[in-house]
Amino acid sequence: MAELSPRPVDERPLSGPVAYLLLVRMWSKSASQYRVSLMLTSLAQLLTTSLDLIAIVVIYAQVQTIAGFTLPETLYLYGTTRLAFGLSDLVASGVENLATTIRLGNFDLVLIRPVSSLAQALADQFTPKRFGKLVAPLITLGWALDTLPVQWTVLKILVCIGTVVSGFVIYCALWVLTGCISFIAVDAQEVSNSFTYGSEFATEYPLQIFGRPLGLALTFVLPVAFVTWQPSLYVLGHADPFGLPGFLRFASPFAAAVLSAVAALAWRGCVRRYRSTGS
Repeated sequence: MAELSPRPVDERPLSGPVAYLLLVRMWSKSASQYRVSLMLTSLAQLLTTSLDLIAIVVIYAQVQTIAGFTLPETLYLYGTTRLAFGLSDLVASGVENLATTIRLGNFDLVLIRPVSSLAQALADQFTPKRFGKLVAPLITLGWALDTLPVQWTVLKILVCIGTVVSGFVIYCALWVLTGCISFIAVDAQEVSNSFTYGSEFATEYPLQIFGRPLGLALTFVLPVAFVTWQPSLYVLGHADPFGLPGFLRFASPFAAAVLSAVAALAWRGCVRRYRSTGS
């Protein structure tokens, strides 16, 4: 019986971040071959993400406040949410293609490559046009910060920055968790999108407008309230309308860490139990 030889050193699996960056570079080069198409789709992304902003401005043309929040305060919620989600969409939305990859049997190829399976899923079909989604949130957040009557302290500045960073991590974890649904039901992309895009829409506005039951569910069941709602209550000086304790204003990093751990465990479990389609 022939002896198995050890894998050569140059065939060792690439680390996740290195593999991800290499794959992003490859997909970006592919997309850049069609520059006109890339420019037009990037512009379309910018215009699409601006529609919700226009809707907010139109609503506030008729009212002064929504659930006690002024226009600049709602723009702050919108800007931080959209920026966090746009960054996560840029980095992790490749998992949207996972259902198709599994259904066609191509996930078998993902597993035999000496590259992290999660890195491959996240970077799948990466396109620079996603950068267009970041323009409107950056402009909106800058506008809000310039007009908010907030007395900025070091802690508030740190919470503001942490809002975007923690929100980005939470949304990335949600992308991975919803991607895991594809291992169970490959035709459930609409269900996955309801958690990702739906949660992003819910956090653009004061959570109070959805009522207490849904507000608590978005805090403790699907913890998207920690994306921007809870830390923004501290930054903007609002009391929690649901009467939740004050320490939750600073719990976003903890929520991001817990959700990331759950997403990592879920991904490993799904990959470990994956069975080939046989195609």
